[in-house]
Amino acid sequence: MYNMTEWKHIFKLDPDKEIDDKALELICESGTDALIVGGTDNVTIDGVVQLLSRIRRYTVPCILEVSNIESVTPGFDYYFVPMVLNSSEKKWMMDVQHQAVKQYGNVIDWEELFVEGYCILNDEAKAYQYTNCFMPEQEDVIAFAQMAEHMFHLPIFYIEYSGKYGDPSLVEQVKAQLSNTQLFYGGGITSTEKAKEMSAYADVIVVGNVIYDNLKEALKTVQAVKGNE
Repeated sequence: MYNMTEWKHIFKLDPDKEIDDKALELICESGTDALIVGGTDNVTIDGVVQLLSRIRRYTVPCILEVSNIESVTPGFDYYFVPMVLNSSEKKWMMDVQHQAVKQYGNVIDWEELFVEGYCILNDEAKAYQYTNCFMPEQEDVIAFAQMAEHMFHLPIFYIEYSGKYGDPSLVEQVKAQLSNTQLFYGGGITSTEKAKEMSAYADVIVVGNVIYDNLKEALKTVQAVKGNE
């Protein structure tokens, strides 16, 4: 398997969005460390399987971020399961995960499954609204990071601004709390400058929307983050 602790850059593809074969080839061959398949709206088993089959022509590691049980399919290298720490409902912290394990616990390869402690910080994001989040203060986010590291021992703490560029100083402060838990950042990375800025603090940056808006800029973010390797 792959060593995720060495990853720095991930592209995120939405199975509900169109991407042509040439664009997909450029993404898969870009040198990114991995691809995440995931989204909020209309994530179906058909869309997930179709996108996975196209990605599998390439060697890049492929992850399914599980947004609903119905779209889970074998064939991915890893499965990321979000726990939305700033949701107002226990459902998004534990209940949906419990139902998934109740249904699939006997067939899950636990070596392939990683739980992400999510903190969604854009109140206009669909995921924020869908999971009934509240907007945390800076101290809340830092406390969530400490809980992820010391109480839950989560492999990943994910600061998600979902389409909006976030606060680098907050990301820096969160990173200072984490030793064993990897810090992922996603949201609004539309240029090499933003990619470099956030990657100075986050262990991994996740680049998504710009793939569909400006593919050329999206591809440049890989070199911006990994250019000195």
